[in-house]
Amino acid sequence: MVLNKIETVRNVKNEIQAKNGSNSDEYDINNLWNDNEDIRSLKSLILFGLRGMAAYAYHALMLGYTDKRVNDFFYKGMAAIGEDLNIDELLPIVLETGEVNLICMELLDKANTQTYGTPIPVTVPLTIEKGPFIVVSGHDLKDLKLLLQQTADKGIDIYTHGEMLPAHAYPKLKAYPHLKGNFGTAWQNQQKEFDDIPAPVLFTTNCLMPVKDSYKDRVFTTEVVAYPGMVHIGDDKDFTPVIKKALELKGYENDHCLTGINGGTQVTTGFGHGTVLSVANDVIDAVKSGAISHFFLVGGCDGAKPGRNYYTEFVKKTPDDSIILTLACGKYRFNDLDLGKIGGLPRIMDMGQCNDAYSAIRVALALSEAFKCDVNQLPLTLVLSWYEQKAVCILLTLLYLGLKNIYLGPTLPAFVSPNILNFLVENFNLTPISTPEEDLKKILG
Repeated sequence: MVLNKIETVRNVKNEIQAKNGSNSDEYDINNLWNDNEDIRSLKSLILFGLRGMAAYAYHALMLGYTDKRVNDFFYKGMAAIGEDLNIDELLPIVLETGEVNLICMELLDKANTQTYGTPIPVTVPLTIEKGPFIVVSGHDLKDLKLLLQQTADKGIDIYTHGEMLPAHAYPKLKAYPHLKGNFGTAWQNQQKEFDDIPAPVLFTTNCLMPVKDSYKDRVFTTEVVAYPGMVHIGDDKDFTPVIKKALELKGYENDHCLTGINGGTQVTTGFGHGTVLSVANDVIDAVKSGAISHFFLVGGCDGAKPGRNYYTEFVKKTPDDSIILTLACGKYRFNDLDLGKIGGLPRIMDMGQCNDAYSAIRVALALSEAFKCDVNQLPLTLVLSWYEQKAVCILLTLLYLGLKNIYLGPTLPAFVSPNILNFLVENFNLTPISTPEEDLKKILG
């Protein structure tokens, strides 16, 4: 299997070279890191953006959905990284990465909703019921569906973890009664939360941290994630080893109460564009009447580095008449808070996984049409947490759409040079976060 994958990579490389008329045998990636810092910055934005977009395209492909414009751009983007281009030539490709990623996110949204139904808001408990169970982490809804099918009527409950939480909102997944709730919080807490867990954990995609001895015998991987010494479920998707481990470990003897980071015992999810736009008139009326003063999109990729509690404090300090839209694993910083409701809508609305930034974009564009104004004139502020490549491609999509006044933190990407950062600040008013108090004063002042 490994040899087949290596051969596939070689074939793709040859195809890229042929498609772009390149005769170079290899491109030394050190040329990128050692290049002029501004060129390195722009090429890195393209490279990491492509990596993030590839993850979305892969999930869509697994459900049978693909797009020629997206596939062709992978060739163009990778070729640009190996070419001798100046800043003026690279900038349009950077923004085109964002443009094509929007197409890719729309494709994955279509794949998910046509396969599993339009998400419906749901409250998800954090308590783990007694008895055998399996925890599923990652992003791949198809793997979750296959596991649900194979565990039906076996007396095993299934719990989501991390970015798999939004699965509870999809009707065709929620239909399985043994999809019970959510285990723990975001990926960076797994070493603590999985310590001595009496159940197996199936990782379907990334975010697998070095495995501790206390649970190394119960970690299973599948698809594109793997780890030395762990059992990998291959293309046959036979989850029998996972099921056997769940029955062997037997789960908790009594109901086991977990909480979110702030002590909450339940979270909500499922507020995708289908749900929010279905009550668009109520939202518009609430804005016009003054019941809703501002929208904040607070979310993105989380991490363990100090300073990320900024997002928790920011959300706590937002005005009582504001709405917080959120997505990706960054939401675990505050998604168990109860901030009340406005007009029957909860103040915190989880829109889903990182790729569901598409839902936030759809809502923002719909509101701008309803109010007959530019999207940057809306009472909307994006406060994003950055960590990895999927955050890069989403940021590039927002820049392609011309969205401004984006707050980004807790630190800026190390590969962005001062000149490129100045360009983003001057043209898009991209702002590094400071303190919740200072930023809210600036936003609402």
